[in-house]
Amino acid sequence: MSTVLTVAPRRATPISAALLVAGIVLATLTEAIASTVLSLGRGDIIGDTYATPDEFAWLDIGYTSLKLIGFIAAAALIDRIEPRRLVIAATLAMGLACGLAAMTARLELLVALRIVQGFAGGVLLVGGQAMLFLAYPRSRQPILQALFAMGSVVAPATIAPALQGWLIDSQSWTWIFFSVVPLALVAAGLLLIADGPMPERTAPRRFDWIGFALIAVTLFCATYVLSQGSRWDWFEEPRILWLTVIGIAALLTFLGQQLLARGQGLIDVTLFGSEDFCFAFIVSFVAGAALFGSAFLIPAFAVSVLAFTPTDAGQLLLPSGALFIGALLIAAYLMQVRRVPPVATVPFGILLIMAAMWMLSGSTSDSGADDMMAAILLRGFGLGLLFLSITLIAFGHLDRRNRAAGIGLFNTGRQLGGLIGVAALLFVIAAPLLVAIKIGLSRYAKARAARRREAKAS
Repeated sequence: MSTVLTVAPRRATPISAALLVAGIVLATLTEAIASTVLSLGRGDIIGDTYATPDEFAWLDIGYTSLKLIGFIAAAALIDRIEPRRLVIAATLAMGLACGLAAMTARLELLVALRIVQGFAGGVLLVGGQAMLFLAYPRSRQPILQALFAMGSVVAPATIAPALQGWLIDSQSWTWIFFSVVPLALVAAGLLLIADGPMPERTAPRRFDWIGFALIAVTLFCATYVLSQGSRWDWFEEPRILWLTVIGIAALLTFLGQQLLARGQGLIDVTLFGSEDFCFAFIVSFVAGAALFGSAFLIPAFAVSVLAFTPTDAGQLLLPSGALFIGALLIAAYLMQVRRVPPVATVPFGILLIMAAMWMLSGSTSDSGADDMMAAILLRGFGLGLLFLSITLIAFGHLDRRNRAAGIGLFNTGRQLGGLIGVAALLFVIAAPLLVAIKIGLSRYAKARAARRREAKAS
């Protein structure tokens, strides 16, 4: 953004450096669990809160829209708060909000807590990644960013669904939120002990409240339209049409306001002067559609159409996590040790993801885990090759002045790509299955609620 961040010389011990990285990765795991809690816990939460699908949707809308807003606001917060303290505060806020969410079945309170979780998650992801770039030289970034991706990308796509499925079957959905609390405490403790980067600061520039309000309205409208459009048959529903109009108007006004601000607005427009950043931003947007779209559809399809238990549905994606991590480590080795340029693995990642999505598009109600496994494994390996590369391409040549802003914008693009990917899958690829998924989730919620009422009565 506007403040020049320079790291004061500090020679961290290997133990302190390891604690810092471990704390950041564990902090990202709290967001991974919180962000995916609705993928398998949807039916159970609806049954326990007695919420209608429309009321329940606000749990997802609140989290996602505030996470996007957190991505945008994080750079300005880093200008004003030392990054390590900011990440600790966001991690503790995440843990507290999840702990409270585990102790209530009141829908209104759950929505409020999801809003807190979303904003905290967006801030800690940007702050944590920015800390790694601030604390370590460029030569060590491949392995560090691979470790960060394990918490921020691999965990929500593969590991978290498996954990959540097991907790739902063996305990209840509240234990998903409870599991975040010890992670948040350990992560905050490690970050408190570790020596973080100490940036020297100049006075931060005035915060662009008008621009922030406009982009917040835009992101909220985009989240609602993309996540709820398929349910309401898109523009056949007046609220979808009006929110689309409002969102587009707010976006156009925001862009005009940023141009008139002449470099003093909310968004650092100099980022788009970098060809590397623009290329990585576009690829991340498309890859986000494949990552989040498939991560949503595969478990939902398995539970509601293939009649998998939550545990089996969660474990369906788990094997791809091993290949995802393996691909990240292979790519990090090639780039850090063999000095292979990051762009070299991008075509392979894209081709593997495209092949996996094509294979998964042929899944039917007669498919089983074995039929889908080859495509799922291919998806994991392709995503691992792709995500580390585009991260290093995007941020490798940015300076400390605008790197945090670039990280926030990059994550915003990836999350919006994910929203569009889910919407597209529901509208185009999964249209014949959408009714079955909705019916299956509704029946599952009613059955779980009935069993719990019987258990309490006995």
